[in-house]
Amino acid sequence: MNYFKSIIFLFLLISSCKTNEKQKIASPISKEASSDFIIAFGSCNNQTLPNLLWTEIEKNKPNVWIWGGDVIYTDTDDMVYMAENYLKQKNNEVYADFIKKVDVLATWDDHDYGLNDGGTEYPKKAEAQQLFLDFFDVPKNDNRRKQEGVYYSKDYTINKKIIKIILLDTRYFRTALTADDETEKRYKPNVYGEGTMLGEKQWKWIKNELQNSKASYNIIVSSIQFLSNEHGFESWGNMPHEVDKLITLLKSTNAKNTVILSGGRHISEISKSEIAELAYPLVDFTSSGLTHSYTDYKGEPNKYRLSNVVSKKSFGVLKFNFKTNVITMEIRGENNVIYETYTQNYK
Repeated sequence: MNYFKSIIFLFLLISSCKTNEKQKIASPISKEASSDFIIAFGSCNNQTLPNLLWTEIEKNKPNVWIWGGDVIYTDTDDMVYMAENYLKQKNNEVYADFIKKVDVLATWDDHDYGLNDGGTEYPKKAEAQQLFLDFFDVPKNDNRRKQEGVYYSKDYTINKKIIKIILLDTRYFRTALTADDETEKRYKPNVYGEGTMLGEKQWKWIKNELQNSKASYNIIVSSIQFLSNEHGFESWGNMPHEVDKLITLLKSTNAKNTVILSGGRHISEISKSEIAELAYPLVDFTSSGLTHSYTDYKGEPNKYRLSNVVSKKSFGVLKFNFKTNVITMEIRGENNVIYETYTQNYK
């Protein structure tokens, strides 16, 4: 009898261990379910190179995918050639399947705009804008078809909370940058007050968007970095007065919990600045390098950097938890691996 009792006890013990093991495996799923809204975003996608990340992005079950620029690479003033490149990306089977399952928002950067580091001087910008909008099947009666520039905003309402996504156009109106002929850097800051990043119309537009925002979170998408400004490539730091202008606008409009998403660098990193009179720290989350990345990266200064720099192909994820008022930010890559994560608490 004692023999059979021992067998039964051993069986129950093994069954208990298996149950606990299942609970441990299931815990990450329950953690994912705690997110009330998920944004995935990225930039720098060469349509001639394989993109292995679409299926990995989909695993995160994003509510919206945001293109941060360089949807394709097509530096040209030949609109037929540009259209062919967009068609190549649109006909990509994995991407075509991905966009059936998720809402898509987008702005452009220089390589889908048509000119490397280009701004207002690009002669085919109006024609390129229509091709960009065609790619995203924007209706013919949409305001973006009539305005200059691809800037746009959209509100998402979830459980009586609003997330506003504001997509900036840092190309159409951007005036000349100052070449750096003193160091090995490409650009140095303009004389303070010289030049515009967004142009008069777009500045009025974003002021109106922020003033009238009812959102608990305002997500501003910029194709170039806002906080990191020491590397000498394109950034808002090329026009320091424009940096100050946006910060002043965030303060004066009392826009809640603003996060900046950026791209263009072929690296991913998270930066943060504590700004006086702003009710929250300003985070600039850079995600760049969907099909190719800055593999030769050997370091660069960034006094605002929080995370390690990721120089592998990657994408960004933001997970919103309304109960705790927390945004979890993740840099992910192939096999959906998490390279870096950062959690920001908001009031």
